[in-house]
Amino acid sequence: MQHSNALLSALKQNIAKVVVGKDDVVELLLTALLCEGHVLIEDVPGVGKTTLCSALARSLSCSFKRIQFTPDVTPSDITGFTMPSLTGEMQYRPGAVFSQIVLADEINRTSPKTQSALLEVMEEKQATVDGVTYPLPRPFLVLATQNPVDFVGTYPLPEAQMDRFFMRISIGYPTPEDEMDILARYCGAVSPMQTIGAVCTAEDVLSMQQQVKGVYASPEVRAYIANLCAATRNSPYLTLGASTRAAIALIRASQGNAVLCGRDYIIPEDVQRMAGPVLCHRFVLSADARMRGMTEQQVLADLIAGVRIPVRLK
Repeated sequence: MQHSNALLSALKQNIAKVVVGKDDVVELLLTALLCEGHVLIEDVPGVGKTTLCSALARSLSCSFKRIQFTPDVTPSDITGFTMPSLTGEMQYRPGAVFSQIVLADEINRTSPKTQSALLEVMEEKQATVDGVTYPLPRPFLVLATQNPVDFVGTYPLPEAQMDRFFMRISIGYPTPEDEMDILARYCGAVSPMQTIGAVCTAEDVLSMQQQVKGVYASPEVRAYIANLCAATRNSPYLTLGASTRAAIALIRASQGNAVLCGRDYIIPEDVQRMAGPVLCHRFVLSADARMRGMTEQQVLADLIAGVRIPVRLK
């Protein structure tokens, strides 16, 4: 545990050289890394979505590829294709997704057909091309960025695609003080991104991911998560609540948050902290909720307040 804490602290300090004043966002990103989960970063242009992903990739000694999604990107650009070689035999050419860290930049600017090419990749960590399945390298993490869906030239991600993302996070604008710090760093001759080097190996990441799986979840905590997910399915303000995949993601995220806090067991506060990033992007608001101007976060907050928190009496 001490070795993991030292590595996670080094990762946070390294990323903080570029991403200023967003410690909570960085911790969520590291939680997803520990839990082998993919992340959707949704926010307006220019707040540092791509910078955050690149900073994490530079902090890990893992292979990294960036896919700039545009309307003309095809599924074969992502998963690869087969073509005749000089000898006439069919040869497979891997696509851009064959990397340990994949940045899917502006994922909602490509067509739904191309977006669907990531479904198998994200869930099974493999790609099937012309009937042949190719495993992806480990660790494997997809970091996707997108602008809000009401922006020009965007395609909304289908529910099945959204459900594949372990969590959705938003960066937000910096405070005036943090923005002054950012300006001071970027007005020099050396870009802050050039000061970042790898502080963690792929083997370290795999070791920490294995450690997360050993974090203890008591029956009371498991029941708390099950009751919370059931409440989302019965809410009159949601036409689509949390799936079983979402419940599994929530307990995984709670395990990851416990490791970040230096614990080997989950407490209800872990569940409550992870519930928003893990569940809200999977919800579909009802017409009544939209008419009332409610958000997914407001609905979830009301549901959390109505689910009894487990307390173990000594």
